[in-house]
Amino acid sequence: MHNVIVNTDISKGKINKNIYGHFAEHLGRCIYEGIWVGEDSPIPNTKGIRNDVLAALKNIKVPVLRWPGGCFADEYHWKDGVGPREGRKRMVNTHWGGVVENNHFGTHEFMLLCELLECEPYICGNVGSGTVQEMSEWVEYMTFDGESPMANWRKENGREQPWKLKYFGVGNENWGCGGNMRPEYYADLYRRYQTYVRNYGDNKIYKIAGGANVDDYNWTEVLMKNAGWLMDGLSLHYYTIPGDFWLGKGSALDFEEGEWFITMKKALHMDELITKHSTIMDKYDPEKRVGMIIDEWGTWFDVEPGTNPGFLYQQNSIRDALVAGVHFNIFHNHADRVQMTNIAQTVNVLQAMILTEGEKMILTPTYHVFDMFKVHQDAEVLAVESAVGSYEMGGEALPQVTVSASKDAEGKVHVSLVNIDHAGEAEISLDLRGLAAESVQASGTILTADRMNAHNTFEQPDAVAPKAFEGANVEGGRLSVKLPPMSVVTLAIH
Repeated sequence: MHNVIVNTDISKGKINKNIYGHFAEHLGRCIYEGIWVGEDSPIPNTKGIRNDVLAALKNIKVPVLRWPGGCFADEYHWKDGVGPREGRKRMVNTHWGGVVENNHFGTHEFMLLCELLECEPYICGNVGSGTVQEMSEWVEYMTFDGESPMANWRKENGREQPWKLKYFGVGNENWGCGGNMRPEYYADLYRRYQTYVRNYGDNKIYKIAGGANVDDYNWTEVLMKNAGWLMDGLSLHYYTIPGDFWLGKGSALDFEEGEWFITMKKALHMDELITKHSTIMDKYDPEKRVGMIIDEWGTWFDVEPGTNPGFLYQQNSIRDALVAGVHFNIFHNHADRVQMTNIAQTVNVLQAMILTEGEKMILTPTYHVFDMFKVHQDAEVLAVESAVGSYEMGGEALPQVTVSASKDAEGKVHVSLVNIDHAGEAEISLDLRGLAAESVQASGTILTADRMNAHNTFEQPDAVAPKAFEGANVEGGRLSVKLPPMSVVTLAIH
């Protein structure tokens, strides 16, 4: 028996809705085919943007979208992607598959996408191969409401009013594909570049510095010490990879129990990374003014056989869904410092929400977790105490169940539970403190499967889909919950 106490009257702060953010890079079939098909496409679209993908993303209330990369950001020159499309420069996407990038999806198209999704744009600027002037002029082009060369050019290109732009990243992975820099060098560059990311009029930009790769705690230390007061957010990148990044990450579908276990272990490692990076940030920022922005996370497996290795196309199974659920429970419980996260990536790349094939589209198990968890957006995170049993394999033990809870603006309590055990069910005694015991009612949704690699295909798009959860019984203010193996459940308590 796993014992969980939810203190429904003790709030630990707000779950920033941007924890449910997304990331769309010019990589593989994410932008082209996945989001952008062009206005002449037979696929139904709104000014070139796929209607089916648009509707699916609106349904999960995407709060913020990061673009244009990723590694692509530090070789992207924004001026190539504005103006009449037939006149835009073409380039080879050297990072991702060596394909030609025609720049048909640029600043105007991205901002339109965000307007249609009713989400905040998060633009990542080019520090690696770009200039201070280029970055400064991009911000001016987008946000300046007045007379200037860039504002006038924007108007010539069809946009009279400036856009609202809140989030701007000053570089990406500058320790690696963004320039192979030392933290001391990047800290100085950040200080210089961010100076010219200006606030025009009433548009206030939240500046995000390029943060650490996984457990590079020295990077966080150097950045916070030398530039912490000049940033609003500091990023962190961590991918869940069961194998070796260079020698073979493992298959998305063809794996054994041992790979399942290590995937869950790697996903749970996110808690340690947030805790240790937060401790360093606390030293320089005890008021937690600077947000931790985990703007790349998710599973990374070997590409599907027969696909371009530079396109990072992988299938998405119930295992991915559990990884997402585990991450969200961790993010909720660090809501005091974690202010945004962006799963990699939105469509057809890595741990995607959506897969497309021509005019066809399917929703992945990960999409369904985002849908089930959207009730936590902007809710108050509740104090949870848990004593859970172990999930064991090969002499190692992991907590079998992860949990988080929140209370929304209407006072409804939601509890999300993840049973990571591939074979064992979990019986949970859930003590709801602070609620009138006699009036408690519970309903819920479950995502589960009968095999470890269960996934959706274009032939069977609903093989893994949410269902009503019948495994919760209320008795005297206490819930007894029975979770089947490898399951994600969200309960609504009212």
